[in-house]
Amino acid sequence: MFMKAEEGKTDTKLNTIIGSGSLVEGDVIVEGGIRVDGSIVGNRVVAKGPLTVGRDGSIKAPSIEASSANIGGKIEGDIKVKETLRLETTARIYGNLVMKVLIIEEGARFTGNSNMSDGEKLSENSL
Repeated sequence: MFMKAEEGKTDTKLNTIIGSGSLVEGDVIVEGGIRVDGSIVGNRVVAKGPLTVGRDGSIKAPSIEASSANIGGKIEGDIKVKETLRLETTARIYGNLVMKVLIIEEGARFTGNSNMSDGEKLSENSL
């Protein structure tokens, strides 16, 4: 069930979980937050709320967007985050990053470019 956020506010409620051992193929668009402990393979992943990728989770998609993100698993694709992007020790990122705040824990790895935005609406051409 989707919860509609008030106009102008981001829905921070976690309402979608991709469990360990699960594979979702195709575009994934959620109104709130999403946690990925399984795998997503598609062209686009969009969360209007926060994105969490667990240690064993993975996303392979050219375009990944969320209000904030905490990554502990593997990402292949460009990530656009309106607020904070945290890369945990186990994170492996292959793609470009756009965010307002970037936190990289010791041991995390990413291959790509990073661009710190001022938090304004991210455009399609920001990478």
